[in-house]
Amino acid sequence: MADFHQNGSVATLHNLTRMPVEDIERQLSILAQSRKITLILPSLYSELEAPALSNIIDELREAKYINHIVIGLDRADRDQYQHAREFFSRLPQTHDILWNAGPRLREIHTSLKEAKLAPEEPGKGRNVWYCIGYTLASQNSDIVALHDCDITTYSREMLARLIYPVANPVFPYQFCKGYYPRIAEGKLNGRVNRLLVTPLLLALEKTCGHHDYIEYLQGFRYPLAGEFAMRTAILPDMRIPSDWGLEIGVLSEVWRNLSRHAVCQVDISDAYDHKHQPLSEEDASRGLSRMSTDICKALFRKLATDGVVFNQELFRTLKATYYRIALDLIEMYYSDAIMNGLHLDRHKEEKAVELFAANIVEAGHTFLENPMETPFIPNWSRVQAADPDVLRHIRQAVMADNA
Repeated sequence: MADFHQNGSVATLHNLTRMPVEDIERQLSILAQSRKITLILPSLYSELEAPALSNIIDELREAKYINHIVIGLDRADRDQYQHAREFFSRLPQTHDILWNAGPRLREIHTSLKEAKLAPEEPGKGRNVWYCIGYTLASQNSDIVALHDCDITTYSREMLARLIYPVANPVFPYQFCKGYYPRIAEGKLNGRVNRLLVTPLLLALEKTCGHHDYIEYLQGFRYPLAGEFAMRTAILPDMRIPSDWGLEIGVLSEVWRNLSRHAVCQVDISDAYDHKHQPLSEEDASRGLSRMSTDICKALFRKLATDGVVFNQELFRTLKATYYRIALDLIEMYYSDAIMNGLHLDRHKEEKAVELFAANIVEAGHTFLENPMETPFIPNWSRVQAADPDVLRHIRQAVMADNA
């Protein structure tokens, strides 16, 4: 049973009464008559071969209030793209696939790269960025929702609850973030959020003092959730990070562009699970090790824009403060897990904390050594200013591929 606690920083919409999903969808169907809703699905081709995405498609078939589904397909050759068209053809809604590896979109990418406007590295950030560009080019959307394609516990109720706060005109919200407990197969999951983000924000507050931005992030129950919905009108000015700091980067852009009163989070599931990344202790360029470093850099960059002065001494102090707080939190998580009959391996938890502590310092070194690093992809307002025809070219390319 959810509580009704409000933290005072971000409006929290709980799941107190278990309103039937049919009731929410009925209201959304009425609202969608005047506010068209688009769903963005960033996907790797490999996810088409896993059972999670097939179940997601089956659930989405019943989401009749969705007007348009935009699918970003990465790492697919021509045959795999054709298979993807057949795979997604089960969707009754209008849907388009961005074949990111196809010759038409590659040509557009090369043109943008020559103008120094394109994302440098492939990944979810670049995929989402092009999907946003195509959504803007389509000019048929008032609300955009986004979620991953590897959710093994997916139900259409997740999507309905995610969209409702920004679709209802009575509410003031322009951006909504989903949250949920990371519990599956009798285990407490969500290591990066529990063991990195939460203690790091507490440590930053302790070492750098109070900052409204830190308080804002602390207001989110699961800041790394990949599920969010927003008004389409705010998309042109959103800068999408190209690295694994995507979720924190999006929250930072929302903080920069919107009032706190326009932001909320909503309880979308009693339990949530998806594809798990390895810790990758031996290879810092992969897995949770890479993710933790990118998240740290995203936080440091944002705080620097707010006037925080970082140096090597501060990062050493931050690491020590983080480490002590994280160990204390492990004790709390362990008690919570035992109280709920869940498993938590304290040895593995502490190993993760040791890795994350080292990556905090490594991210700090990278931040200090590369002050000119610009990991954010240019927003679409800037891209259109440089090339007024780019959205039309993207739309024509996607339509030609889907013809």
